[in-house]
Amino acid sequence: MKDQERKGVSVFKAFTTLDIVLMAMLAAANAVMTVFLSQLNQVLNGIGGPIATSTITGLYMIYGLLAYYIIRKPGTAVITFGIGAVVQAFMGSAYGIASCFVAAACYIVVAEAVFALVRYRKWSLPVMLLAGGAMVPIWFFFAALMFGYIKWGTDILLIALVVRILSGVVLCGLLTKLLGDALARSGLLRRFAVVKREAQG
Repeated sequence: MKDQERKGVSVFKAFTTLDIVLMAMLAAANAVMTVFLSQLNQVLNGIGGPIATSTITGLYMIYGLLAYYIIRKPGTAVITFGIGAVVQAFMGSAYGIASCFVAAACYIVVAEAVFALVRYRKWSLPVMLLAGGAMVPIWFFFAALMFGYIKWGTDILLIALVVRILSGVVLCGLLTKLLGDALARSGLLRRFAVVKREAQG
């Protein structure tokens, strides 16, 4: 019983300074990347409208999921996406300041729920793919209300949603797993849970 209690407590370890620094760095990098993604989004919109722009959805979310995969502590999404929203708001967003915080809130709720369901112990590819895809629908619903996606029509909305979920699965879930494992093998993450837990088996 005591061993189980200790395991439960260990899951909720306090964040280290390195954890906070990593989350802040990823959030800052995302803010910079978002500037370029906004420009790419405009190009894609001119080429294929809302369906084409939906293909890069996963890239907007990857920084938070990558932080979670590396740090593996409850609340990682809250801090990382929260910092990301603040930085994007200060830098300015083509989609408006409100969208930064609403999107972050949606991502936080889903990411925290997914990893809570697996009790912060499973970090396999299927789990990461699930997290990447699951973060899409709630934000899509709010974005549809905020940006008037309803005018697209039901067929386009459904196709766009499916494309965005697939983008979340591939460009967020899969890419997170690949990047996280590559960074772990490089030796750069020796002091983070992604390396320590793999070493422990």
